[in-house]
Amino acid sequence: MTRPSTDLFLGGGDTGRLMARLDWADTPLGPVDGWPQSLRAAVRMVLSSRYPMLLLWGESYSQLYNDAYSALIGDKHPAALGDDVRVTLAEGWPVLAPLIEEAMATGVASWVPALQLLLERAGYREEAYFSVSHAPARDDDGRTVGVLTVCSEVTQQVVGERRLRLLRDLSVLGDGRTVDVDATAARLIDVIDGHPLDVPFAAIYLRDGTALRQVACTGGDHRHARALPDAVELTDPGPTAYAWGLADAAEGRATPVNDVADRLPLPAGPWNDPVRTALALPLPSADEDQPLGVLLAGVSPSRGLDEAYHSFHQLLAQQISVALRNAREYEEERRRLEAMAELDRVKTDFFANVSHEFRTPLTLILGPLTDALTDATAPLTATQRERVETGWRNATRLLTLVNSLLTFSSLEAGRARSDARMVDLAALTAELAGVFRAAVERAGLTLEVSCPPLPRPVAVDPVNWERIVTNLLSNALKYTFIGRVRVTLDADDEEVRLTVADTGIGIAERDLPKLFERFHRVRGARSRSHEGTGIGLALVHELARLEGGDVRVTSQVGVGSRFTVTLPWSAARRTAVTGPAVDGRGDAARAAVQEAMGWLTEPDDAPTEPDPTSGAATDELAGARILLADDNADMRAYLTRLLTGQGWRVRAVTDGRQALDEIQSDPPDLVLTDVMMPVLDGFDLVRRLRADPTTRTLPVLVLSARAGEEASVEGLSLGADDYLVKPFAAAELIARIRAGIRRARDRTPAVPASGDPPTVAGAAPPARTAPVGPGTPSPAVDPVRDAAVLMPTPTEPDGLGDLRNVGWTYPSAPTSAAAMRRDVRGALVDLDVDPDVLEDLLLAASEAMNNAVEHAQRPSRPEVRVGVQVGGGLIRISVRDFGTWRDRRPAMDRGRGALLMNAYGDVRLVSTAEGTTVTIERRLA
Repeated sequence: MTRPSTDLFLGGGDTGRLMARLDWADTPLGPVDGWPQSLRAAVRMVLSSRYPMLLLWGESYSQLYNDAYSALIGDKHPAALGDDVRVTLAEGWPVLAPLIEEAMATGVASWVPALQLLLERAGYREEAYFSVSHAPARDDDGRTVGVLTVCSEVTQQVVGERRLRLLRDLSVLGDGRTVDVDATAARLIDVIDGHPLDVPFAAIYLRDGTALRQVACTGGDHRHARALPDAVELTDPGPTAYAWGLADAAEGRATPVNDVADRLPLPAGPWNDPVRTALALPLPSADEDQPLGVLLAGVSPSRGLDEAYHSFHQLLAQQISVALRNAREYEEERRRLEAMAELDRVKTDFFANVSHEFRTPLTLILGPLTDALTDATAPLTATQRERVETGWRNATRLLTLVNSLLTFSSLEAGRARSDARMVDLAALTAELAGVFRAAVERAGLTLEVSCPPLPRPVAVDPVNWERIVTNLLSNALKYTFIGRVRVTLDADDEEVRLTVADTGIGIAERDLPKLFERFHRVRGARSRSHEGTGIGLALVHELARLEGGDVRVTSQVGVGSRFTVTLPWSAARRTAVTGPAVDGRGDAARAAVQEAMGWLTEPDDAPTEPDPTSGAATDELAGARILLADDNADMRAYLTRLLTGQGWRVRAVTDGRQALDEIQSDPPDLVLTDVMMPVLDGFDLVRRLRADPTTRTLPVLVLSARAGEEASVEGLSLGADDYLVKPFAAAELIARIRAGIRRARDRTPAVPASGDPPTVAGAAPPARTAPVGPGTPSPAVDPVRDAAVLMPTPTEPDGLGDLRNVGWTYPSAPTSAAAMRRDVRGALVDLDVDPDVLEDLLLAASEAMNNAVEHAQRPSRPEVRVGVQVGGGLIRISVRDFGTWRDRRPAMDRGRGALLMNAYGDVRLVSTAEGTTVTIERRLA
């Protein structure tokens, strides 16, 4: 070749150098020297471009192209140089021919943005996409003799967008928020089924215990589906599971499956080639070591499994896993809500059943009590009448609570109905408000009622309306201390409005959203009483809705609250029920007023003196001063009668703040306090007493309706000496009070010269004991005792008691043994007693205490006294009860207690008409 011919290919890169060495004489184009100027110019343009360009010249469509184009045809280069394009791209010619022939025939250029083309450039039939422009190429005479093709491959863009669309569809349609796990898997598979070019087939397996269970699959027909296992037992997977990679994927390892065509002859891809490869991918879970399941996904036979395809499959598995986990969490949440709903239904039914069961005994309580109060033929004495009236009032209150629970349970269960009747709502509301007038005025408040006649009668259930008005007025009275309570009823063209406004303490904004929730109570709110169920406002809300209306509230702390019940006229015009009305109209209002009167009953300023006829004047505790704090008037009256009957002076107050004031002005011998009280509750009272050095040792006995270990531990840990749960036995309460006062006096060595019973307000030693009653746990911290301030017992002539001489008094209760062991251990721990001897003595003393509690019959005092004396090389423990002895049957005891006591010390038993004393002695060495 001459130099000019080689200069044509200069600057054409690798392809230019190949073209310079090619013997063009053997091609349809002939020697380069004979090429027309137009061809030369076109070749220079192609070789100088960095954009993929192909020049087809002549009737044989001979190919001339540049480096960029050579990369597009893969292993067809360099054989394609000078060859016929119809041979080189034979597999794609059916798609290319119309475009090329049109450009040749018309001389008009064309452009296709994403032309799908079949290529065999990498050893398989590949799905490829190109943006292609075909323009006519003309010779020196201007005739169209070829085609200039400019193209760029957009395969990654087209395939990437398609795969991204699949992932997006999975995230949108497979969120799992409305169906269960299996249904979500089926929906995911349906989405995958719409993208066969990227996922020819797929199957989702979920872990079910030690097995994988196929929950959904797609691709092919039923025969193809049968080629995949329905379930795999992971403890023994078998060859089929391993062949499909399921066992390895279940352990967290992505596994390729390369012989799919042998087991699953499935045509796929644009050209229906058989699927040859699949991937078994673990579905990630929160536990990395245990995947949620396995995704088995086919690989398109028309795309190479390159890094991008691998990444797509990983994202596919993650998206499916997220959807399935969301579905599982949603299903678990739905089941939890269903279980809670069922529990709520059962609870509601339980309340309804229990409330119904309460009605029978309440009827049998209220009936005889009412008969006794109204019996003119056998009138009650003043004392008995007071007792019966207390029982009747509280039984009536219990009936009101039962009725409220019944109503609320019916509302919760959806069984409540409105027995609507045409009523004069203004008159009814004014009447109900008037029932409260005496209580409101007794509280020092003003009741304003403005209920002008409405333009027409209203269809409403009178009983439900009474409960609404009653609860709102009771609530206003409870939380209002100065000012007024105003009740108004008005109407406009749209609705009837009942408004109950007060000038009370108000409600914080943060509490308003929860105000109508059942059992919600505003913590720390000042009120006339701490009593209540917490369902009053919730009941108002539900009853208002049942009547077709609603209730809303506005409030400002320190200013007051305004509750408004609205009843649309559309609801007020309902069809009214005919027939006789239900009995009991006004009962709820009267019961609420009666309860409110209890809040407003103030105790007398002067203490209640002992009953001179009680016969307790000779008791060593006669004249003891008890301070009683309780916000329930009937409870105060009952406890006052009970305690004055023991010869004690009782001062009653309604809350902890008043109790503190009384203690500062006149210290009592013992404080008896309720827990739940307004202003300052019982626990805060104990906390403040223990923080003040002058009242640190003042004995405190806590009474509470809050049963359970947590409540008693809380009270005792704060420093209460004892904790008794309501209801309680009068004898047990008296025994505990006696024990508390005696312990306090034992800690006070000197008696005032005035001769009054000693008080403990100024006692210096902080130690105290809380003997434990039935069902009450021991204090969290064992008290430390000082022998100098404990109850002395007479010293024996032989010197016994020289080293230690102390004693204690406990209630006659099974749990007193634990308190006794603690006190005896504390008394002996600093005397260097051998630990084994100490444990022997404690065991023997416990048996003696248990015998005293169990065998003492009809005790004159419901208590047990224990003494410890140490001296002269001996330890003596005495246990005394105040009852007559009752032998246990031998078959039940077999002498176990006596054997234990005799095994651990020398035991003597002395039984008299006043009681029995067991003495246990043991030498120190």
